[in-house]
Amino acid sequence: MADRLQMNAEFLELRTTHPFIIARGGRSEYRTVWVRLRDGEGNEGWGEAAPSSFYGETAATVMAALPHLERALPSDPFDLEDTEQRLAAIMRYNAGARAALSAALHDLAGKRLGIPLYRMWGLDPAKAPRSTFTIGLDTPEKIRAKVKEAAEYPILKVKLGTDHDVEILRAIRETTDREIRVDANCGWTVKQAIAMLPVLQEYGVTVLEQPLPPDQLDGLGEVTRRATIPVIADESCQTAADIPPLVGKVDGINIKLAKCGGLREAIRMVAVARAHGMIVMVGCMIESSLAITAAAHFTPLVDIVDLDGAALLANDPFVGATISRGQVTLPDGPGLGVRAK
Repeated sequence: MADRLQMNAEFLELRTTHPFIIARGGRSEYRTVWVRLRDGEGNEGWGEAAPSSFYGETAATVMAALPHLERALPSDPFDLEDTEQRLAAIMRYNAGARAALSAALHDLAGKRLGIPLYRMWGLDPAKAPRSTFTIGLDTPEKIRAKVKEAAEYPILKVKLGTDHDVEILRAIRETTDREIRVDANCGWTVKQAIAMLPVLQEYGVTVLEQPLPPDQLDGLGEVTRRATIPVIADESCQTAADIPPLVGKVDGINIKLAKCGGLREAIRMVAVARAHGMIVMVGCMIESSLAITAAAHFTPLVDIVDLDGAALLANDPFVGATISRGQVTLPDGPGLGVRAK
């Protein structure tokens, strides 16, 4: 019988070029966890946990969870579906930690086969949509500067959810005529969201993401019925089980590995959303190119891509998927195709 895979993990200290601020606050320094799985032949699979305190995770809780999750690791890295189910059974709410192990297993499986992950799934990387680039909350002057710095990105995602949202939109629209999508990060009430709809239309906004707190599904439905642009659920949708209650309440869902807990669950979410005729988006946390690349491999299956987490960093320690003029390009190396700098 083959030996169980060996696990190693270490902290990564990431720093954004600018403080990354959303409606719930922000900072410049982020700690993630780099996970490596090694088989008996010396092959390694890599993954990254990008924990979010909004979902009850920190880098410290990831490190605490990993030894417990390690018990569920297979000897065969191709045992992907059952392993993700075992990991979820052990720790349902430690999605970031589980996502890192899932990515590492997929990376190892692809390396064993000598092919990229997207080929394992039979996907065409040329079908990946263009990614947005996020403009975090700041003063109008600094926002204008950020927009100019992001000149190569044709689609901007703008963080709102403040008492000066109109001023932010005005500053951006005075600086550029590029496409704008908005993410309120749960920062509005139903009344505020409805009042903002004509403002969004005035400034040419094309997508509205998570205007209300996660549990306000009826309120989301009211906003969606009044909106003339797609409304996407992010914080309201963590796993595939969250999708059916959102049908008729929003137009689409945002998949993040750090929320759903793994690549198998992410693919399942795509299928469930498609079955309900919903728009599918893939997003990210502030994370390195390691986690970004894991998510980028299924971008040919989605409609909207927001994978700029590594592009916002000043010290990305990895090379993987790239975003040039907004276009996501997947690496052609085996597995995830990621290497350390």
